[in-house]
Amino acid sequence: AVVSTQSTGARVMLLRTFRPSRTCVARQLSGLTRAVTSTEGVSTITLHNPAKRNALSLDMLNSIISDIETVSLDARCIIIRSTGTVFSSGHDLKELAAASEEVQYSIFNRCNDLMMSVARCSAPVIASVDGFATAAGCQLVAACHMALCSQASRFATPGVNIGLFCSTPGVQLGRAVNRKLAMDMLLTGEPITAEAALKGGLVSRVYETAEELESETDRIAKLIASKSSPVIKLGIKNFDSQMRKPLMDAAEQSSEVMVRNLGLEDGREGLSAFLDKRHPTWQQDK
Repeated sequence: AVVSTQSTGARVMLLRTFRPSRTCVARQLSGLTRAVTSTEGVSTITLHNPAKRNALSLDMLNSIISDIETVSLDARCIIIRSTGTVFSSGHDLKELAAASEEVQYSIFNRCNDLMMSVARCSAPVIASVDGFATAAGCQLVAACHMALCSQASRFATPGVNIGLFCSTPGVQLGRAVNRKLAMDMLLTGEPITAEAALKGGLVSRVYETAEELESETDRIAKLIASKSSPVIKLGIKNFDSQMRKPLMDAAEQSSEVMVRNLGLEDGREGLSAFLDKRHPTWQQDK
């Protein structure tokens, strides 16, 4: 099993039998992924099939979706990371080549299910990338609410090189980066650096080393998890919804959400704590 420490900055990925500690609960949902939830409300889903470069086979897709559905019941923030030098290479091409047209549809539709499960997850999902994220692997990074990576990471949609345009990865990619960068990646198939991904909006932070990435991802996830869960859920839902609307409609909707936010127990507590110059006590902390 893969053990991912939440309590220290060190990058620890140990291949051994998992023994749950007092601070975390492990859920082994398949041999392809591992899900660990800490008592601080942070869940980590680790893609664990490095021999196949964490390819998004149908089994892997089902495993990640199952993990998200399970940990999101308790988690206030979710991290998706991987073992090996490749975050994910995308679809399993051998599986696609051998599949019937009906099964091919099933694979792509299940991939769509994964992207939507991330987008609709009530807890923020952070991609922590150390290595290559290509094709549908890059799509998964683009689908997450936040994405952090190491300096050595690379991102690509190289399907065009083998006669298979990355049309489905382009859905999330084209909504995460500017149009020109998306088309550059889709048309050339060339990988972009971590810095280019940062400038283009695919990732939000870049770290020099894998160890720093691991430590900072855990810190940021814990920071988010320490905020009011009902407020975060309300905010995420509204942000995604208003981004699809005309400017004035988005503004009006967001005004309504702000009023609803003020009416929440945590909204009232936060405002009261600010005025009283004290730290708020959220519902989840009582």
